[in-house]
This record gives sequence, structure tokens and C-alpha cells, in this order.
Amino acid sequence: MAAQAKARRGLRRAALALAAALAIVVAIVAVANIATVATTRDQVRTVSSAADDLAGAPADAVLVLGASVYPDGTPSDILADRLEVAVDLYKAGAAKAIICSGDNRTSHYNESDAMKAYCVALGVPSEDVYVDHAGNTTYESLYRARNLFGADRIIVATQAYHLYRALFAANCLGMEAWGVATDKGAYDNQLHYSVREVAARTKDFFAALLNLPVPLEESPISLDDSGDLT
Repeated sequence: MAAQAKARRGLRRAALALAAALAIVVAIVAVANIATVATTRDQVRTVSSAADDLAGAPADAVLVLGASVYPDGTPSDILADRLEVAVDLYKAGAAKAIICSGDNRTSHYNESDAMKAYCVALGVPSEDVYVDHAGNTTYESLYRARNLFGADRIIVATQAYHLYRALFAANCLGMEAWGVATDKGAYDNQLHYSVREVAARTKDFFAALLNLPVPLEESPISLDDSGDLT
């Protein structure tokens, strides 16, 4: 009987410890997500309001965050919407250039070149569209925009659920940043994206707060030079 009571006490202590650990995790996730959204909400604009706010002093670039590209090089719907809004911002005079930051980790998959081709097809001069082939994560894309391309003032173009995390990273990296949501309709798997974003915000919250360095193997790229050199 004494052994059974001892075992029960051990189980209760383990359950309490597990519950406490889960409560701490939930609290951390909640704080990271609430802080990310609350501190960046006022930086969100529309295309027209961004153009008005930046009239006469355009941002260095619109940063387009990558998303999936089909095997034939066609952007997915979610990425096409980001690119079309970026082009609208460029044509409205809100920014002087576009940075296409995407995943190109294998020789068989290239988001950033497909993104540039789409912008050029929509009428943006090729020399004003820059490619970042190592924008593998949102935080890396912002870090590289700041430290590789020298962008101090930037507009981020992505869907609303993703926008706050990107703006939070920009703020922590010392950039002056605005965001424009690119939602043009409903997307397949939106619930999956939104749930995944909760964890992604938590991860990037700490990466941004700590200004975690991202290795830069390339030489600095000036936005005063042609984007065709990237």
C-alpha cells in the first residue's frame, strides 16, 4: 500500500510539472503573438495610403516575401497576389525598387527568379527588380534586405496573417517599415497557414529581439546599381 501511495504521489507531481510546463509554453506563445501584432498594427497601409504617406520620399524598396512556385515557373496564387501588390506600390511611386526574396536552395527550384520575371512581365523595368536567392525564412529575408541590400526604409508585401511578423522583424532590425496586405481573396489551406503562423511568430519573435545574425556570403548589393546584376 505504501508503494502504491508513493507511486500515486509521483504521478501527481509529474502531472503538475507537465501542466506547469504547458502553461509556460502557452504563455510564451501568447505573449509573442500578442506583442507581434500589437506593436505593428499601426504600420499597415493600403496601396493608396502608402503612396500618400511616402509621396516625395519613397521607400528604398518593396520587399516581396517568397511563396511556392509551380514547376513551370508560374507563381502560386498567394505569391502572385504579393507580386501584383508590389508592382502596384512601385507604379504608385511608394518605392523605388522591388526586392524578390525567395527560396532557391536547390538547382531545381527557384522562387526569386520566377518572382522577378512576373514583376517584369507586369511592366516593372528589369533593372529595378532585385533578387535575393537566400530568403529562406521571413526573418532571413528582412535581415538580408537590411544588411545585404542596405534597405533602411521598406514596404513589406505579403498576406495579412504573415505581415505582422515581418514588420516586427523589420522594427527590431532598425528599419523604418510599412506593410501592405496582399489578400485578394480566399486561399486554399488558409487555416493551416494561420495555425502554422502562431508557431512561426513565436520563433521569429525571439530571433528578432535578439537580432540573431544571418551569415552573408555575398558582397553588399547597392540598390543604386542595376537589379540585373543580382
